Order: sequence, then C-alpha cells, then structure tokens
Amino acid sequence: MSITISFFNNKGGVGKTTFLFHVSHRIAELGKTVLMVDCDSQCNLTAYSLADPVIDQAWKPEGNSIYRQIEPVDRTIGDIRNRAATRISDLLYIIPGDLSLSGFEDRLGDTWNAAKGGSEAALRAQSAIHRVIKQATHKANADIVLLDLGPNLGAINRAVLGGSDFIVSPVSPDLFSIRGTENLGNKLVTWRSEWDQCNAAWQGNDLPIPLGRPKFVGYVTQQHNIRNNAAGMTQGWQIFGSQVEEAIQENIISKLTPLDQIINAATGTFNLGMIPNLHSLIPYSQDARKPVFQCTSTDGLRGAHIGKARDSRGYFDPVAKLLVKMA
Repeated sequence: MSITISFFNNKGGVGKTTFLFHVSHRIAELGKTVLMVDCDSQCNLTAYSLADPVIDQAWKPEGNSIYRQIEPVDRTIGDIRNRAATRISDLLYIIPGDLSLSGFEDRLGDTWNAAKGGSEAALRAQSAIHRVIKQATHKANADIVLLDLGPNLGAINRAVLGGSDFIVSPVSPDLFSIRGTENLGNKLVTWRSEWDQCNAAWQGNDLPIPLGRPKFVGYVTQQHNIRNNAAGMTQGWQIFGSQVEEAIQENIISKLTPLDQIINAATGTFNLGMIPNLHSLIPYSQDARKPVFQCTSTDGLRGAHIGKARDSRGYFDPVAKLLVKMA
C-alpha cells in the first residue's frame, strides 16, 4: 500500500521544490521506491530532475507529462492516458510537469458545481490527475508518492490535495508564511465539505474519486540563516520563527482536528525539522541534477563545501525517515 504526500504552502519562495527533491532522493537511499509528481506548471521539479531532451520528449503528443496524460479530458475527447512515469534511478521516478497544465484550471473550475451534483463527466475531470497518479504509482510499484504543488489555492491544487493522504508544509520564518497558514486551514475545511458532496452524489462504482481528506503531518522551517544557538537561526529570523508553531496550531491544527485530518505529534510539536539556507551549494546541486548531499568534487565542489554537502543529508533525515516509517 503506497502513501501520497503533498508538499504545499500557500506562499511561494519557501524552497518547497528543493526540499521535496532532496527528501525523495533520501527516501530512495533508505530503500523505498519513490514517485515524484510535478503538479506545478512552473515545472521546477522537472527541470531539477531531468535533462532538457528528456523533458522535450515528455511534452510531445506521445509523451508522459502530467498534462499529456490528462489532455483528452481537458479537450473533452476521451479519458486519461495510461503512461508510465520517467525513471530516474532504480528507486526513483517522476511524472514530469508541463506548462500546459495551467490551462486545465479553467475546466476544473467550470465543472466543480456539476461534480458536486454527481455528474460523471465533471467527476472524470475532477479526478483525472488523481487517477493518472494512481496508474503511475502502480506501474512504478512506488511505496511513497510525493507531489509538488504551485503556491496557490486554485482548482488544480484542490484536485491534487483532495487525492492526497497527507500534507507537509514547508514554511519560511516570515510574516507571509504565517499568514498563509490561515488561508490553507480555511480552504482545507471548505474543500473537505465539497469533496464529501462529490462522493455522496456519485452513484457509480468504477471511478476512484478523491476523498478530499488529507491529514496534516507537520511543517518544516526553511531558508533561515543558521546559528549555533537554541533557536538554530539568527535573531532576525527568530522574530517570526518563534511564531510559526503558534500559527500552525491556531490556523490548521485546531480546524482539522475535528475532521480527523491530523497526524498527532508524539513530541507535542508539528515542527518536523529545520532546513537552513544552503546558499551556494544549491546551484551545484541543480547543475548536477543531484541532491546536495550526493554532490562531490566531480560536480565542482571544493574545500569545505565537500564536507558541508555530505553533512547536509542530516537536515532531510527527520522527514525522510518519518515518511518511510509511515509507508
């Protein structure tokens, strides 16, 4: 049985894609098969993972990008295509993103009310991405599926989050990330109610419809400048860093707990870890299409950078090991 986790934050620029990329590779190192899915039309995860010729092939009519697989539904000429994900390594796969996916937003918006009324055509559209992911998961025999979403609360993310088992939220210790938790909590409550309507209205039995009940696992604080103190960050970052847990508790935990959409934190906090700003190590990682902790001198690293890159594996271990345990 696989598990599906969305990495999502209503605010952009928090290092979400970089974090997902690194956690995916770390989980694969731990022996689990991982399927990454790029559901962000900016395609940053795809660009991080694949060479340009491979991406070009995925975008062709016979390709396997996320859009090419839901394209017949978007154009109302048929149902989803069944194409395997791209293999990166023995235990790591990706469904490539596609710039054209953004156009599917309108179809999902136009058919949402009809879906809540039980229309099969509308529900096929709303469940299209979910069903493509299920097919690819089966083909790859994936244990863990990690979904990269754009930083918005639109119809595509409603569909993707609705089909997820869990949510992890990367956040920055800043005002905008804190405000974003309020938007996320409110939307998850609304979407739960609306997905319940969809499932109650559907009278068939051959269409896997998203349940719309993703459980919140926790958050990861990212992009801060590290210091050797109790907070692990500079005084400037601490101004808002100390407010993140309170905002998560108030804006997400309190709203999702009555809906049974929370994974109870054994430690009493939902902070899953802290990822400092890795600064100049990231361009080397992007150029090599490897996580920082797999980069070496052959990728251009010199001196102290080699040790820092190797040691960065520990930053991603708490979340990677947690997800492996959950799978």
